[in-house]
Amino acid sequence: MANAIDQILTLVLKKKDASALESLLSDLELTAITPLSEGKAAEGVPPETLTKDSIEAALTDAGVEADYCLQSKAGRKKKLLICDMDSTLIGQECIDELADFAGFKEKVSAITERAMRGEIGFEGALTDRVALLKDLPLSDLQTCFEDRIRINEGAKTLCATMKANGAETVVVSGGFTFFSSRVAEAVGFENHHANILLDDDQALTGQVQPPILGREAKLERLKEYSQDLGGPEAAVAIGDGANDLAMITASGLGIAYYAKPAVAAAAHCAINHSDLRTALYFQGYKDSEFVEAG
Repeated sequence: MANAIDQILTLVLKKKDASALESLLSDLELTAITPLSEGKAAEGVPPETLTKDSIEAALTDAGVEADYCLQSKAGRKKKLLICDMDSTLIGQECIDELADFAGFKEKVSAITERAMRGEIGFEGALTDRVALLKDLPLSDLQTCFEDRIRINEGAKTLCATMKANGAETVVVSGGFTFFSSRVAEAVGFENHHANILLDDDQALTGQVQPPILGREAKLERLKEYSQDLGGPEAAVAIGDGANDLAMITASGLGIAYYAKPAVAAAAHCAINHSDLRTALYFQGYKDSEFVEAG
């Protein structure tokens, strides 16, 4: 671990509360404090003895819901933003929503949950779930996107701000290109990668085009897009499921977003209380530097 003087702790409250934030900064004995968002986010240099356990204890004692990131000061503003889609950039799991149209949502959602927790293999789970979508009319995919899919709070601001500062942006999803192309466009991402659902021009065939984009493929996309930017250390990777773990742990800043326990435990930091703008605060951006997209 780096010396304390090389570390920085960023705190982001769920709700704006200037007095609570000031008390936390004092209780944690931070110095060289920099405000990032009035009454909501700030950062400072932690004492040498500060640990994640002591941060958690301080938050519990204060009764404050907040996200935090303890990291090295060096290279904080990343050159690559690489994000999962389902339950990260959007609030839904697309395959679960499609399964609702096919009459299998409960069954498919149960498999999805187990796969995201890492209890079963992702590739096999995806194949089994897609098989249940056989004969689903293609028109239902567009209806699903329009009626069910919602962009998560802060996603557009995160993307726009990092792009304005020269970063590349990539969506890597274990879901489907039908949705990733539309979500990437809606949020502002330049690139997207996902699985391809096969169809006969009228309906889904119940098959997905190999090879399946899973955990290792996400890691490969991270390496591919970061190779000319300084390597994975130059990237911030955000996801919620077990298939995001490899890219999250390999990146310079791996963020678990309302994630499964195993993912949150392995990530560098987590967003559990606030929105995706917090990934900007963690990189040292201030409100005044945010680019708010529509």
